[in-house]
Amino acid sequence: MARRLSGRVALVTGASRGIGYAVASAIAAEGAHVVALARTVGGLEELDDAIRIAGGTATLVPADLRDYPALDRLGAALFERFGKLDIFIGNGGILGRLTPLAHVDPKLWDEVMAVNVTANWRLIRSLDLLLRQSDSGRALFVTSGVARRVPAYWGPYAVSKAALEALVKTYAAETATTNLRVNLVSPGPVRTRMRAEAMPGEDPETLPPPEAVAAALLPLLDPALTVTGAIFDLRDGQFRERH
Repeated sequence: MARRLSGRVALVTGASRGIGYAVASAIAAEGAHVVALARTVGGLEELDDAIRIAGGTATLVPADLRDYPALDRLGAALFERFGKLDIFIGNGGILGRLTPLAHVDPKLWDEVMAVNVTANWRLIRSLDLLLRQSDSGRALFVTSGVARRVPAYWGPYAVSKAALEALVKTYAAETATTNLRVNLVSPGPVRTRMRAEAMPGEDPETLPPPEAVAAALLPLLDPALTVTGAIFDLRDGQFRERH
């Protein structure tokens, strides 16, 4: 049986655990060659083993999203090896700390903005020409409902995700007449380490696993997708466009 993403090249950030790990595995299972970027080498190696056991292929990129020169070099390295990039999943992000805005340490604020916003902009700069080389490029960025709800104490994270949404929608508008489709996905509460940090008293078994998010995300990578600049919320096991 033909796999949906055979011959495609996909970059996934934050790929060493959680949603990124699950998405990278799912994309590889559908035939794409996965370029997996994360800080944690051990997690990347586990992902590589799992992908290869399942018959897929991967390239590991151990890197910190705050290492902007490394992100700048990534586009050139991918061009040299593959000549294009079909899929970019901007998943990597950090929570920061839940605390009143007046108590946020400036260093923490800068770190959250650097990882959740600026790194994605640097990657857009680095990867734009590669994504345009694809006959049906797809860029998906992971956002959060807190960008819209703006709850108390979630300041750095909520502000960073709101900024990310503005960034991605701007990029979508600028590429609307190309073959590139640029969208955001908001998976809601998921059984991840970040969620456990934010809600330590919550029973993780009541939340969907990252694998469910990955399965729901695959249709958004379909070359037939025409929507761009949208936010998709995970509802009833499917990503549905927010209106």
